Amino acid sequence: MVANEQTPDLRVGLSYKQILQMALPISAAILVPQINFVTNNIFLGTLGESALAVAGITGIFYMIFAVIGQGLNTGLQSLLSRKAGAQQTEQIAQLFNEGQLIALVMSVLGIATVWLLAPIVLRSTMHDPTNVDMAVNFLQIRILGLPLLYMYLMRNALLVSTHQTKLLIIGTATEALFNVFFDYVLINGKWGFPQMGFNGAAVASIIAELAGLLSVMVVLKKNAIIKQLKISANIQWPLLYLPDIVKQAAPIVLQYVLSIISWEIFYILIEHHGSRALAISNTMRNIFGFFGCFTWALAATTNSMVSNVVGQGLYDKVFELIGKIMRLSLGFSAIVCGVINLFPHAILSVYGQGEAFVNDAIPVLQVVSSAMMLMSVSVVWLNAVTGSGNPNMNLLTEICAIVVYIIYVYTVLEVYHLPITFGWASEWLYWGVMLVPSYWFMQSNRWQKKYAKQQQDIQD
Repeated sequence: MVANEQTPDLRVGLSYKQILQMALPISAAILVPQINFVTNNIFLGTLGESALAVAGITGIFYMIFAVIGQGLNTGLQSLLSRKAGAQQTEQIAQLFNEGQLIALVMSVLGIATVWLLAPIVLRSTMHDPTNVDMAVNFLQIRILGLPLLYMYLMRNALLVSTHQTKLLIIGTATEALFNVFFDYVLINGKWGFPQMGFNGAAVASIIAELAGLLSVMVVLKKNAIIKQLKISANIQWPLLYLPDIVKQAAPIVLQYVLSIISWEIFYILIEHHGSRALAISNTMRNIFGFFGCFTWALAATTNSMVSNVVGQGLYDKVFELIGKIMRLSLGFSAIVCGVINLFPHAILSVYGQGEAFVNDAIPVLQVVSSAMMLMSVSVVWLNAVTGSGNPNMNLLTEICAIVVYIIYVYTVLEVYHLPITFGWASEWLYWGVMLVPSYWFMQSNRWQKKYAKQQQDIQD
């Protein structure tokens, strides 16, 4: 919604139409990276079950650092959306520039951390030395694309918070095309390109991230968004919004990192059950991510729209908005769960690992698909808390959920050595623990009092 080029109207409404107008492009943008993950694993599956298994470990390890950027994205998006809801467009440019600066510094620290710690962590936790060497070499290449990813995510936050979500598709589609092409030619050495094997997927991902970043930069310029919001490359000193960004984003970053670390622990425990178990779990991660795209898009929509509505001062409309988003999320997840359980063989066969692999994976897939139903509700309430400006509550919720999660998976997988189907049942436990405090906090209306106090402090 743009009133004119100089004064865009950035306030949102509460209709299903507007929710879908924001969520559908976001889901497409989330879907493309998931297609990249699936594509990587399909191509890596041609190298054997061992490569597919190691892809699970490296994928989760890399995600620890990738979600730092996603946490910055979520925090910045919430702040930008609040400014948009309050029609304070003149403050958006400085917020965006300061967010970019923080992201760039964090990406450099992430590269250094992986190069120093990945060999130590993986060699002390994984059992197969060959898998360790493969994982370390891959990660030391893959992490070099982190600055590109972070800069890309900051621009996505700007697009979402200013309701330009349809433009997200251009960047993600570009990234997907480059990723598929270079996966194909670099992993197996096609069309005169070098045969890089497992590391080819890392190089392909970096090239794809560069292409995605360049395309979204062109999109922002061509659609006059940079001009409308008066965004320039110059950062104003001192950094006025640095405390606000850190206060909003730091708990979210820590929450995301703890969540992915718990997944890495889970995958390391799975690795102790053998390559087959690890390969199956890696496919579950792909399927969970691929079919959960619309759910995560609605989660991001909840964060942005709740923050915008709060910025407008429409506190009494927040629960109406949450209810509409939750019904869409739950309905879609029910459809996905039904499709997955009707056609499990067809879904698992794309990984090309044979009939025995598919038969072993189907019970795990049934558990994962059912857990997606609970996740579809939990993430909406969780992101409503974020949008209300209370990331510390989310962090506390995450810590409680992770403690319960790790105790459960360690007991089930390492102490009693039960099948990995029982290990994946932890998703029900995790999302259940995430839902209860998030729902309670929003219903308690404490967020209203806190935000009202923040507004009063700003005015004073």
